[in-house]
Amino acid sequence: MDMKSRLENIPVYDTKACDIRAQDYNLVKIALKRLGSPTRLEIPNLRTLDFILEDDLWVIVDRSMNDMPVVAWLEFDESNRESLHEDIKSERRTYHTHALIIVDKALEALHLILGEKLGELQEDEPNTVLDFKASK
Repeated sequence: MDMKSRLENIPVYDTKACDIRAQDYNLVKIALKRLGSPTRLEIPNLRTLDFILEDDLWVIVDRSMNDMPVVAWLEFDESNRESLHEDIKSERRTYHTHALIIVDKALEALHLILGEKLGELQEDEPNTVLDFKASK
């Protein structure tokens, strides 16, 4: 069962519209293109919590509870976005009463982890510079 259909079958504690920072959204989009979708990442310092990133949803799950969702972001709305620096409208679902306590820390960790993973990929790729012919 994929994560999106699984989320539909689990009771939601709270649902709210929210904005996702452009820098987070853009980084995840780049990472999914380079790492593949879905991508699963352990969140350091948050014991048994992992991020599962897909093109149309991000979920923090508790792997010790058979991947029970803690927080999920879905329904990304890029329709009114005119440039890359604009935040994205989204729906945030919480599945636990204290889920919002870890959101900021988890997003900060996600930013660092993806930066490291993308940096590793960049190190593995040879640096090539294309020569442009000088105009005469």
